[in-house]
Amino acid sequence: MSAAPQLNPATHEYDFHDGHFNLLRKLVAEHAGIALNDSKRELVYGRLARRIRALKLSGFDDYCRLLENDPGEEMIEFINAITTNLTAFFREVHHFEFLADTAIPEFVKANAASRRLRIWSAGCSTGEEPYSIAMTLLESVPDAARWDIRILATDIDSNVVATASAGVYAESRLQGVSDERRRRWFTGAGKPGYVQVKPEVAELIRFAPLNLMHEWPFQGPFDAIFCRNVVIYFDKPTQHALFQRYGNIIAPHGYLFIGHSESMFGAQTAFELIGRTTYRVQRG
Repeated sequence: MSAAPQLNPATHEYDFHDGHFNLLRKLVAEHAGIALNDSKRELVYGRLARRIRALKLSGFDDYCRLLENDPGEEMIEFINAITTNLTAFFREVHHFEFLADTAIPEFVKANAASRRLRIWSAGCSTGEEPYSIAMTLLESVPDAARWDIRILATDIDSNVVATASAGVYAESRLQGVSDERRRRWFTGAGKPGYVQVKPEVAELIRFAPLNLMHEWPFQGPFDAIFCRNVVIYFDKPTQHALFQRYGNIIAPHGYLFIGHSESMFGAQTAFELIGRTTYRVQRG
């Protein structure tokens, strides 16, 4: 077995030893379900060193003591600092092509009587995913204005939820957006180099902070759930339990989309694999 990687004390301003790291990864597992292995030591040090400076603490001894004895709002800041938020508009475009070409026509047929459509972006990060879903729905649902369409967008990181809710992005963030979509779904944000999502897109989405490990304040059913590049941070038992919970709140015609490096292999769930990281409810 190889030794755990060690930080070079000569290049770091705070002492950071195994006791600190083990306590911190225990806390993040308990509160967020995230499993940190030894390869994340440098990431943990870098992100939490910023918190230590912001709080004017003397080092990791003080910070660990704070989280153990009087976390208050710092537990939220701790989880926010550890979670990684990498996203883009229409990231993993095959999911959005499948949504437009296959899933949405099925949803429209299944929900013709209620004209109700619900999708959950679980791990919405800074909002590019739910806005991409909303654009796809508006482009693909016939007479969308006469449908009751809602997208729930949640993330454990309250800071990125606030960013997502504002719907303002640097133009450089629109690399995955065609010129036609830029003209149709974005407008000026009042400052050079930035754009804002148009109201008809934003009004479909409700943003909220949510820890997937906690109770969910809703029951569904959802026509589709996007949970992409989220479960990669969880251990296998936590992943499998989460997939089972998704199965309990998804419609019989529903689909689940996960990240490009994720899999349901070994999980006993209501879903079956039908394409690249695309699952549907088993249909007998």
